[in-house]
Amino acid sequence: MVGYHFGWTEADGTPGDGGGGKAVRPALALASAAAAGAPAEVAVDGAVAVELVHNFSLLHDDIMDRDQERHHRATAWTLFGEARALLAGDALANLSTQVLLRPETKERMSATALLVDATARMIAGQSEDMAREGRLDVTSDECTAMHAAKTGALLSCASAIGAVLAGAGDDIVAPLGRFGIQIGISFQAVDDQLGIWGQPELTGKPKWNDLRQRKSSLPVVYALEQPTAEARRLRELLGKPDLGEKDVGEAAALVEASGGRQHAGEEAERRLALALRELDRAPIDPEARAELAELGRFIVEREF
Repeated sequence: MVGYHFGWTEADGTPGDGGGGKAVRPALALASAAAAGAPAEVAVDGAVAVELVHNFSLLHDDIMDRDQERHHRATAWTLFGEARALLAGDALANLSTQVLLRPETKERMSATALLVDATARMIAGQSEDMAREGRLDVTSDECTAMHAAKTGALLSCASAIGAVLAGAGDDIVAPLGRFGIQIGISFQAVDDQLGIWGQPELTGKPKWNDLRQRKSSLPVVYALEQPTAEARRLRELLGKPDLGEKDVGEAAALVEASGGRQHAGEEAERRLALALRELDRAPIDPEARAELAELGRFIVEREF
């Protein structure tokens, strides 16, 4: 099942196309080792561990969100059942710590502590996200705080774990972690745009998907905060017990008319600028700084 989820195999065990995911987190982990002046090999186990945690969360998220498709293929739970998909996610979470803790060096212990703390914050952020689904009183500040936990925590860990494994001090590790938090908020702002207006042939998910699920995403939350007729109509639509396809389409148009789409894009750019500022302040290798900055820009400029 894990092989299928990663795209290595088909559901029947035959070889798959291997496509799936952008591997942003492992790339950040390797670049953070280089930032500390260490070879990329030092960070490989950290990169693997972070990606395993990310994919455990995806397996569970697909069940919670009832998503039928990921990376243009049926989600694992729809083929293998919820119970087995949950176990597969649990196995990945457990394997992530096994990868980091063998052998048990001081640096690996520190990296493991960083990862488990980030995982705890990610889970708390997901819990907050679920608790706010369907609510019409969520503020932009609450939404950003949730993004910092749900998405930012693991990207922060990825951005620092290679440096931790390289034995770098807090003068390097701390700004790399702050860089990752800002990248995470930026990433989620873009993701929230794609969750409504993304092209299905690129995202692998239906158009307006987040609106159907009544997610309190940044564009929606911002739109609802505006003192406009469009915002009042949007509130009326989202308050309905059932949303038809026509309702969802109108809601998407209202969010855009209220500035939600534009605001999310501007917030993504603003957070990227804050992330790059953290890199500029860090005493790190210039080439690694450039690579981390390029990864940050890729996250903001992506289309899927």
